[in-house]
Amino acid sequence: MVYFIGAGPGDPKLITLKAKEILEECDVVLFTGSLVPRDVISWAKSAKIIEDSQGMKYDEIFNFFKTHSDKKIARVHTGDPSIYSTIAKQINFLKSENIPYEVVAGVTSAFGASASLGVEYTIPGVSQTLILTRVEGRTPQPEALENILNCKHSSLVFYLSISLIDKLIDTALRLGYSKETPCYVVEKATWSDERIYKGSLGDIATKVSHIRGIALIMLGDFLHQKEKCESHLYVK
Repeated sequence: MVYFIGAGPGDPKLITLKAKEILEECDVVLFTGSLVPRDVISWAKSAKIIEDSQGMKYDEIFNFFKTHSDKKIARVHTGDPSIYSTIAKQINFLKSENIPYEVVAGVTSAFGASASLGVEYTIPGVSQTLILTRVEGRTPQPEALENILNCKHSSLVFYLSISLIDKLIDTALRLGYSKETPCYVVEKATWSDERIYKGSLGDIATKVSHIRGIALIMLGDFLHQKEKCESHLYVK
């Protein structure tokens, strides 16, 4: 049995109770070492085999699954397995080999970042839509960045895009966004060395030019956290 586990965004305590219990009971662990905190892996006290998948090719990962298919395997991904994890390709392989699997949800970094900032993505009269996306780099983006940015009344969160922030800013300004539009960057959300950079389209690039690792970009007027109309939820 292969369990795809969401390890959360960084804080080891943000892993789910279910995921922790599986780690404590598993025989084998395969984890993404560049992203998953070692504190999470430390719960796998009964595991006889713990390997880092960083640098592995798909064929090596698939062979790992086949080799240990008679054991309880914890395949640990950062955040939530449903977002930028490549589990679809892995699951297709498991299906072809009739190896059972289960996906265990985790906390994605967009929610870790919003918690650190104390912000809500859905502000009445401002935004009722959250878009999780990325700027096209080496991985093709089927949806044009212009189309995404044209959703100006949405809360926009860009994963895996900090090295492309200039492209994001230039495109947004070309589409009519104001330089004063708030734009925040959360580096290593919920990790012990998390850093938060608050700015606007006009100045955020200079504030985060040194970042080379894990960071999330948040863009939109929702960051003002000011309602333009009252929510009907608590209004008589």
